[in-house]
Amino acid sequence: MLVGFKKIDRLIFLNLPTLKYRRLQGDKTEVLKITHNIYDTTVSPDLPFKERANTRGNNYKLQNHSFHYVLRKHFSARIVNIWNSLPNSVVDACTVNVFKARLDKFWQQVLLKFDFTADLTGTGNRS
Repeated sequence: MLVGFKKIDRLIFLNLPTLKYRRLQGDKTEVLKITHNIYDTTVSPDLPFKERANTRGNNYKLQNHSFHYVLRKHFSARIVNIWNSLPNSVVDACTVNVFKARLDKFWQQVLLKFDFTADLTGTGNRS
Protein backbone atom coordinates (compact mmCIF):
# COMPACT_ATOMS: atom_id res chain seq x y z
CA MET A 1 0.00 0.00 0.00
CA LEU A 2 1.25 3.47 -0.79
CA VAL A 3 1.23 5.03 2.66
CA GLY A 4 1.66 8.80 2.99
CA PHE A 5 0.82 9.58 -0.63
CA LYS A 6 -1.93 11.94 -1.70
CA LYS A 7 -4.41 10.80 -4.34
CA ILE A 8 -2.63 12.83 -7.00
CA ASP A 9 0.76 11.40 -6.04
CA ARG A 10 -0.61 7.87 -6.24
CA LEU A 11 -2.06 8.47 -9.69
CA ILE A 12 1.25 9.90 -10.91
CA PHE A 13 3.22 7.04 -9.33
CA LEU A 14 0.96 4.42 -10.92
CA ASN A 15 0.60 6.43 -14.16
CA LEU A 16 -3.20 6.23 -13.98
CA PRO A 17 -5.17 9.11 -15.54
CA THR A 18 -8.26 10.43 -13.79
CA LEU A 19 -11.79 9.54 -14.84
CA LYS A 20 -12.30 13.12 -15.99
CA TYR A 21 -9.29 12.87 -18.32
CA ARG A 22 -10.40 9.49 -19.70
CA ARG A 23 -13.92 10.85 -20.30
CA LEU A 24 -12.55 13.80 -22.27
CA GLN A 25 -10.28 11.53 -24.27
CA GLY A 26 -13.23 9.23 -25.01
CA ASP A 27 -15.38 12.17 -26.08
CA LYS A 28 -12.69 13.37 -28.48
CA THR A 29 -12.36 9.86 -29.89
CA GLU A 30 -16.12 9.73 -30.54
CA VAL A 31 -16.00 13.13 -32.27
CA LEU A 32 -13.15 11.89 -34.46
CA LYS A 33 -15.22 8.85 -35.46
CA ILE A 34 -18.21 11.07 -36.28
CA THR A 35 -16.26 13.72 -38.22
CA HIS A 36 -14.23 11.16 -40.20
CA ASN A 37 -17.32 9.05 -41.06
CA ILE A 38 -16.07 5.93 -39.27
CA TYR A 39 -19.58 5.44 -37.88
CA ASP A 40 -22.55 4.70 -40.07
CA THR A 41 -23.96 8.13 -40.92
CA THR A 42 -27.56 6.95 -40.47
CA VAL A 43 -27.06 6.25 -36.75
CA SER A 44 -24.41 8.78 -35.72
CA PRO A 45 -25.41 12.24 -34.52
CA ASP A 46 -25.02 15.06 -36.97
CA LEU A 47 -22.51 17.57 -35.61
CA PRO A 48 -22.67 20.89 -37.47
CA PHE A 49 -19.36 22.13 -38.84
CA LYS A 50 -18.30 25.76 -38.97
CA GLU A 51 -17.98 27.27 -42.41
CA ARG A 52 -14.33 27.49 -43.42
CA ALA A 53 -13.61 31.18 -43.63
CA ASN A 54 -9.88 31.32 -42.90
CA THR A 55 -10.33 29.94 -39.40
CA ARG A 56 -7.37 29.06 -37.24
CA GLY A 57 -7.04 25.64 -35.71
CA ASN A 58 -8.21 22.43 -37.27
CA ASN A 59 -10.17 21.68 -40.44
CA TYR A 60 -12.97 19.98 -38.50
CA LYS A 61 -14.19 22.84 -36.32
CA LEU A 62 -17.64 22.32 -34.88
CA GLN A 63 -20.35 24.90 -34.53
CA ASN A 64 -21.32 25.65 -30.96
CA HIS A 65 -25.02 26.35 -30.61
CA SER A 66 -27.95 25.22 -28.53
CA PHE A 67 -29.59 21.84 -28.97
CA HIS A 68 -33.11 20.71 -28.17
CA TYR A 69 -32.20 17.10 -27.48
CA VAL A 70 -30.74 16.78 -23.98
CA LEU A 71 -28.09 14.13 -24.75
CA ARG A 72 -26.61 16.14 -27.61
CA LYS A 73 -26.75 19.29 -25.50
CA HIS A 74 -24.54 17.84 -22.77
CA PHE A 75 -22.20 16.11 -25.19
CA SER A 76 -21.79 19.27 -27.24
CA ALA A 77 -21.24 21.54 -24.26
CA ARG A 78 -18.52 19.22 -23.03
CA ILE A 79 -16.57 18.78 -26.25
CA VAL A 80 -16.98 21.58 -28.78
CA ASN A 81 -14.65 24.22 -27.34
CA ILE A 82 -11.91 21.73 -26.55
CA TRP A 83 -12.26 19.98 -29.93
CA ASN A 84 -12.06 23.30 -31.78
CA SER A 85 -8.85 24.23 -29.97
CA LEU A 86 -7.01 21.06 -31.02
CA PRO A 87 -4.43 21.54 -33.79
CA ASN A 88 -4.76 20.05 -37.25
CA SER A 89 -1.91 17.61 -36.61
CA VAL A 90 -4.02 15.88 -33.95
CA VAL A 91 -7.44 15.78 -35.62
CA ASP A 92 -6.14 14.72 -39.06
CA ALA A 93 -5.20 11.28 -37.77
CA CYS A 94 -6.02 8.43 -40.14
CA THR A 95 -6.93 5.89 -37.42
CA VAL A 96 -8.34 6.03 -33.92
CA ASN A 97 -5.16 4.65 -32.32
CA VAL A 98 -3.01 7.27 -34.06
CA PHE A 99 -5.43 9.95 -32.85
CA LYS A 100 -5.23 8.71 -29.24
CA ALA A 101 -1.43 8.69 -29.36
CA ARG A 102 -1.30 12.22 -30.80
CA LEU A 103 -3.87 13.49 -28.30
CA ASP A 104 -1.95 11.98 -25.37
CA LYS A 105 1.26 13.54 -26.65
CA PHE A 106 -0.46 16.91 -27.12
CA TRP A 107 -2.02 16.78 -23.64
CA GLN A 108 1.17 15.44 -22.04
CA GLN A 109 1.62 18.34 -19.63
CA VAL A 110 -2.06 18.84 -18.72
CA LEU A 111 -2.72 18.81 -14.99
CA LEU A 112 -6.09 17.18 -15.55
CA LYS A 113 -4.45 13.84 -16.31
CA PHE A 114 -3.67 13.22 -12.63
CA ASP A 115 -5.55 15.97 -10.77
CA PHE A 116 -9.31 15.40 -10.73
CA THR A 117 -9.91 18.90 -9.33
CA ALA A 118 -8.21 20.60 -12.30
CA ASP A 119 -10.21 21.92 -15.22
CA LEU A 120 -9.27 21.83 -18.89
CA THR A 121 -9.89 25.36 -20.07
CA GLY A 122 -7.52 25.23 -23.02
CA THR A 123 -5.16 22.81 -24.58
CA GLY A 124 -1.87 24.40 -23.66
CA ASN A 125 1.00 25.42 -25.85
CA ARG A 126 0.54 24.77 -29.55
CA SER A 127 4.24 24.76 -30.41
